[in-house]
Amino acid sequence: MTYPVDATVIEKLEKKARELRKTILRMITMAGSGHPGGSLSSIDLLVALYYHHLRHDPKNPKWPDRDRFVLSKGHGCPALYAVLADCGYFGEEHLWTLRKVGSILQGHPDMTRTPGVEISTGSLGMGFSAAIGMALGARLSGRSYRVYALLGDGECQEGAVWEGAMFAAHYGLDNLTAIVDRNGLQQTGKTEERIRLEPLASKWEAFGWRVLEIDGHSFPQILTALEEAKGTRGRPTVIIAHTVKGKGVSFIEGVVGFHGKATTPEELERALVELGG
Repeated sequence: MTYPVDATVIEKLEKKARELRKTILRMITMAGSGHPGGSLSSIDLLVALYYHHLRHDPKNPKWPDRDRFVLSKGHGCPALYAVLADCGYFGEEHLWTLRKVGSILQGHPDMTRTPGVEISTGSLGMGFSAAIGMALGARLSGRSYRVYALLGDGECQEGAVWEGAMFAAHYGLDNLTAIVDRNGLQQTGKTEERIRLEPLASKWEAFGWRVLEIDGHSFPQILTALEEAKGTRGRPTVIIAHTVKGKGVSFIEGVVGFHGKATTPEELERALVELGG
């Protein structure tokens, strides 16, 4: 089943993702450090959430009934920062201070500095646990907000992820959606060569979750999966989004070295040409 979305909406989301890919690379190049690979693989997912699906208000970041988004793979924060600035949570000028001393945009999300960041993350697995607590909190307080957590696939090697998955299923947290950025690469190589994850879908199913597998760069599939998750009752949903690390730039795609290496000014120029200027 495909969630019915006007072709114009898809075109706008695709255009926005291209623009934000450029922003991500400019930020990281200016900073001289950062994580381009996982930021580029996940930006389509964030665009679908923030520009079409989430209930949020940049003018009121602490609105009690807002949906919550947790970037559990905190090193992918250039993607989140680009989205938050474009939505209006803070001025674009802050983007060019990424990782600088005193900046509101640190190398991992900091909820005490950055408007729109729900929880400080970086230690893998911990953001997911916090998201589960938020979802349980919504239920206990009788609020209707939903919680979304984006995890890296390498992050799914952490024990905390599976403790959290067991807890969330036990309490039937159907207001919780986990999204796994399944790009197949982590800091030191392929996930399947480091600590094998497959059969990943079966693992989540065994822990009591509803599992949806999609192309994480297809907006129709992303939006459909988000709607299906929203309509699921009695258990949480995980969306395994198959992506390409470094998506959108030919010489970054699928290259392990760009997990945590900044693009040079020369590489930035090449990338911007590929992305359309």
